[in-house]
Amino acid sequence: MALCHKIRASLPAFDLWRIAVVLLALLAPAGLAASPLSNHLSDPKLLGSSTFRFLGLPIYDARLYTPGGAPFNWSEDFGLELTYRRNIKKMALIDSTLEEMDRQGNSLPIRSELESCFQTITPGDRYLAISQGPDRVSYWFNGKMACTIAHRGIKRAFMSIFLGDRTRSASFTRQLKGL
Repeated sequence: MALCHKIRASLPAFDLWRIAVVLLALLAPAGLAASPLSNHLSDPKLLGSSTFRFLGLPIYDARLYTPGGAPFNWSEDFGLELTYRRNIKKMALIDSTLEEMDRQGNSLPIRSELESCFQTITPGDRYLAISQGPDRVSYWFNGKMACTIAHRGIKRAFMSIFLGDRTRSASFTRQLKGL
């Protein structure tokens, strides 16, 4: 603390202001940058969150955002963010996504699109999927645009893995929907 007082005392007030402005400029872009949610959803608010577990082990934390925090509705656009707690290889992520879509009767020929979208996951990695009508979903990986998949029915086919009537965990889905 004494060092801070010595440094501050040795700098003219003008220099202190310049340093403060430079620090603010360096820090501001990360904190003030518009999120993909606010760019694609009207007034996005967290509706619900849950942790998906397999054999008791947490796999990912999920958060569902809707316009204004409105109740979940397939007719409205929404955002789903997954924050992973485990390592998952790219091909395992793609295969499990396609298997779940197929299990629910929503299979689509989108393997090549998923291969360009998905990456190997390490703990802390985040995927954000935002629907844009019934036939378009955009994906962000750790805050950076990964891809957009445009295919008839992609919203319901993909998002049903987490929000549909036949998910692997009804309690997970209820919590995610804020019920």
